[in-house]
Amino acid sequence: MISSSKIVIVGGGSGIGYGVAKAARELGANLVLVGRSQVKLDAARAALAGSEAVETVAADVTQEDDVVRMFERVGAFDHLVITRGVPPVTARVEAFDMGAVRGFIDTMLVSAVTLTKHAHGKLRSDGSIIFTSGISKDKPPISGGAVVTAVAGSFSYLARALALELAPIRVNVVSPGWVDTPMWDELVGEAKTALWEQLAERLPAGRIATPAEIAKAYLYLMDSTFTTGTTLHIDGGHALI
Repeated sequence: MISSSKIVIVGGGSGIGYGVAKAARELGANLVLVGRSQVKLDAARAALAGSEAVETVAADVTQEDDVVRMFERVGAFDHLVITRGVPPVTARVEAFDMGAVRGFIDTMLVSAVTLTKHAHGKLRSDGSIIFTSGISKDKPPISGGAVVTAVAGSFSYLARALALELAPIRVNVVSPGWVDTPMWDELVGEAKTALWEQLAERLPAGRIATPAEIAKAYLYLMDSTFTTGTTLHIDGGHALI
């Protein structure tokens, strides 16, 4: 039951992570929000009417020492949700900045592996881990999307392997399509409104998703005790176009 769960949400200070936090808190869950910015975490906690039910831990999860420290503070818990939203590497292969490529892979994939490693012994055996993937694995950008496509696609295979290795702990992936999150403000700024209108016309759903809509997929996977090793697509039909 989500209502009696303790959920660790990496990236819980904004975007999809905050959407998951809000939805889970409304069901009565206890939360630990993890992120690099204590300011964002404090704002999220306040918006959630933060109390003893909402803790925050400022940590850079690309650093293994920070991950170890974070889990020592958290103690035993039921679900780990990883929703890191960072601007992707978008250069064509011949123009790769390999430092940026390694940094993106570390931030998105290696950190997820590190979190999984150190959740061992803290995550209860009837709990779950949920990674976040994305539509780029199904619809690679025509130019400049090789790295983000590879990283997004890797989570489905990682979850399948870990679902066997970590059983009975369940391991799944949520794969969103276009979602209106603060990351897009950073990427396109004031052009976002016009971009969303243009992109929404292409989707069968006819609009861009909100974090609250995507959050329902995470809640389902936490609550669905017979679901493991799967990728749940919630993309408004994006993979069909």
